Amino acid sequence: MKKFSEIVNFVRYDMWRRTTTEFDGFLQKLAYGTIRTIVLVIRGFASKNLNDKAKSLTYSLIFAIIPILAMILAVAKGFGVADVIEQQLNMSFLGETNMVPTIMAMVERYLETAQGGLFIGIGILILLWAVYSFFQSVESAFNKIWNVQRSRSILHQVTTYIAIVVLIPVLIVCSAGINIFVHTALEGVTNIEWLHTFFQTSGLKFLQFLLCWLFFTLMYIGIPNTKVRFMSAVIPGIIMGTLFQLLQMLSVYLIAMLSRTSIVYGAFATVPILMTWLQYTSLLILIGAEMSYAIQNNEEFEYEHDLILMSRRYKDFIMLYLLSTIIHRFEADKPALTAHELAVRDNLPIRLVNRLLSRLVETGILTEVPKENADDCIYQPALDTHKISIGMVVNRIEQQGVEHFLQAPSANMQAFWEKYLKAMEGNRSLDQVYIDKL
Repeated sequence: MKKFSEIVNFVRYDMWRRTTTEFDGFLQKLAYGTIRTIVLVIRGFASKNLNDKAKSLTYSLIFAIIPILAMILAVAKGFGVADVIEQQLNMSFLGETNMVPTIMAMVERYLETAQGGLFIGIGILILLWAVYSFFQSVESAFNKIWNVQRSRSILHQVTTYIAIVVLIPVLIVCSAGINIFVHTALEGVTNIEWLHTFFQTSGLKFLQFLLCWLFFTLMYIGIPNTKVRFMSAVIPGIIMGTLFQLLQMLSVYLIAMLSRTSIVYGAFATVPILMTWLQYTSLLILIGAEMSYAIQNNEEFEYEHDLILMSRRYKDFIMLYLLSTIIHRFEADKPALTAHELAVRDNLPIRLVNRLLSRLVETGILTEVPKENADDCIYQPALDTHKISIGMVVNRIEQQGVEHFLQAPSANMQAFWEKYLKAMEGNRSLDQVYIDKL
């Protein structure tokens, strides 16, 4: 029991009481980073209701799947590769359900309806709106995972979504092209039968996995309205792409089993599995987005519990220390530092450093200067450094925000406020100002 308690304390508190710069070597950094990421994903799954979001996304996908496929097929027809798209659908889970001919027929009818709308262009607009609405709901889910408050502009959204729709058939055609190229190359190699067998099984499967990894990675980079680092996207892209392929294999196995018991459900047998497949696919996508966020923002959760319980005195001390560092470097004509560089310099949690520097900027003591050839900012004094005193800094921080906003304060409260201001402005030590005398 004691051992279990120690493990719980380590996962909840002790593991976060070390900054990234304090780890000894790559392996320790990797181990801590992996455990932290798993913990953050589990926490995010519970706190952000990813399961409910996945259900909502599933219903959106059900309504949008025909318009999306219609859009992809229209692009594929423009490139002359519509047959390749249909072949790839037959090789997927949908092919095992024998629903591809039905889906393709619905897509064809949808495109005919869009081209021959009641008014010119109305059908196309409805098609575009259906695709836009789905991708907007996906982006909204990703932005909530990343704690991004603002979505892209409508123009930026449209261009991004069109790029995604165009990219999907391009990736499929590239995958099919690689398959054809290898087949052609192997035709002249008649004496190596095992190579043909290997490619027909393992090689083809690997191409499917590779295509999934690439698509998931690009999705985690492109959809959130924030800058996502490549490594923060490729790791969940590979993991979730692999799980997606395994989910397809499991679904195919279940379809094969149900085909033997279809006497009960008939043609309806594949519908529950299709719905479940869509829901778990949506869930995998959202968990991957949460993993991407956790990998990139791992440092933001260092000393999380301690920062909540942090005393005001210690917070003021670190803020004044950061200010002192910035002033001394400025007076010594040394290069100014970014928030991350200041945090690494003294093994400070980046979340605290960002918060304190923001307060100093808001009070006009520091100023942010865009760093050359970078997306980050450096910090410089905004005032004459010889006039920045501890008292001035503390007073500006204390007075930051709205004061005296009550519409009808009592006379006693107003009198106490005036005496309080007078005591604070006086030259006497506050240790000699007693509450019962105010």
